Amino acid sequence: MSAFDTPTAKRPEPAFDQPWHAQVFALTVHLNENGAFSWGDWVGRFSTTLRRHGLAKDLNGGADYFAAWLETLEMFLADTGRVAPADAEAMRARWEAAYLSTPHGAPVHLHDDG
Repeated sequence: MSAFDTPTAKRPEPAFDQPWHAQVFALTVHLNENGAFSWGDWVGRFSTTLRRHGLAKDLNGGADYFAAWLETLEMFLADTGRVAPADAEAMRARWEAAYLSTPHGAPVHLHDDG
């Protein structure tokens, strides 16, 4: 019997509040590991974004933190020419439309435009 089998055992907190938090984190790590940018460059840019977002409040590692993470990733990809800002915005709009047309509680799927 493991500690998790007992009724009094406390389960560990999830590392990410939402699946997209884990996905954007994993994408960033993947890009770093494949040479898109150094981790030092990432930390510098993300720190700048966090300072800009965090002056008025504490960022708690939830949606606000990962919104800053995503913003940093989008800026990094645009600045390095890997993704045009217009393409990123078009993709964001597609995801928003998919989200808004999905029934509550159902998984959101990005549909092919063609």
